[in-house]
Amino acid sequence: MKEFFKLPWGKVEGLAQEYGTPLLILSLKQVEHNYEFLRQHLPGVKIFYAIKSNPDLRLVQKLAEMDCSFDVASEGEITSLVSMGISPDRMVYANPVKTYKGLETAGKTGVRDFTLDSESEIYRIARSNPQARVLVRIRVDNNHSLVDLNKKFGADPKDAIPLMLLAIQEGLEVAGLCFHVGSQNTSADAYLDALSISRRIFDDAALQGIHLKILDIGGGFPIPTGDLNMDMASFMDQIHYGLQSLFPDTEIWAEPGRYLSGTTMNLITRIIGSQIRNGRQWYYLDEGIYGTFSGILFDHWEYEMEVAKTKKGPEIEATFAGPSCDSLDVVFKDYKTPPLEIDDLVLVANCGAYSSASATTFNGFAKAETVIWEEVEEKLQEEIKAVS
Repeated sequence: MKEFFKLPWGKVEGLAQEYGTPLLILSLKQVEHNYEFLRQHLPGVKIFYAIKSNPDLRLVQKLAEMDCSFDVASEGEITSLVSMGISPDRMVYANPVKTYKGLETAGKTGVRDFTLDSESEIYRIARSNPQARVLVRIRVDNNHSLVDLNKKFGADPKDAIPLMLLAIQEGLEVAGLCFHVGSQNTSADAYLDALSISRRIFDDAALQGIHLKILDIGGGFPIPTGDLNMDMASFMDQIHYGLQSLFPDTEIWAEPGRYLSGTTMNLITRIIGSQIRNGRQWYYLDEGIYGTFSGILFDHWEYEMEVAKTKKGPEIEATFAGPSCDSLDVVFKDYKTPPLEIDDLVLVANCGAYSSASATTFNGFAKAETVIWEEVEEKLQEEIKAVS
């Protein structure tokens, strides 16, 4: 299977006609491929899917059926998983600063594993969830990631041992250490540097009588977009070799979100308006920055779009805007495209992460419907057979 799911153009028009636009198409086979790829190249690592990247219940259910565990960040995510019959021992509450409602929900449902990076969180967890097992999250510097999570989270590595000692003093079980190199990280060296820092902390903890059992390497694995030419097998193999060398007897966890969900979805959107503004071509889409393209604002993501190869003519530079009445709602600027017409379709691949998850109904526009590719493909095949 390809590294990412992309609809054949021969199917795009039929899907748009059948379901309307904007339309999201989710491939569960791609979900399965991504998960198995991680399992193959990070053998022995316990995978916790960060459902914040895409909480579609069908995607989550597919991963649950494959024995995946889950990284949760709120009471809502915990409740959603529990309602699906997913056991709390398959969850880690990986938000370093939790709400009171979240801590309460974790206690009631039986979620036991937590991450933290501050003294105040130790006191809060000890008071509300005294049976908790905790991992101390450290900050790691990395300029090879799209989103630097360490600006907001992670304790200074020198503070890790004092935090562990305080947690033990407060009655908590200190189980391990965790870090996150940042989202859409493109350097295996970032993980290797973090592993070296973690190894020193593990050794220093042992000298204090703290025997750590778990290392959580977070997420950050990049998705192979069209302009990112990476050998993902080599990237993950390097991380695996580092783990084998430095942590051969430690339970390893990982919290991928983007890597598992990002390549699983395509968007079909439609040109609904066209005009020349100040000498420049503008096209208006029926999906915008408050919908699936929300990742432009919330995830610093640059989407890739394409139009049917049947569109001819010299390329022009055009601006593509969304349907809302907000001037902020601009999706692409100076984007090279052949001339387009009203009702032409636009295809966007690799839009499964931090897109539909952060979409809103601003201005009264409904969120894009999501259909499962394998189901609609089978339906399309049956219709073709019936016609023939």
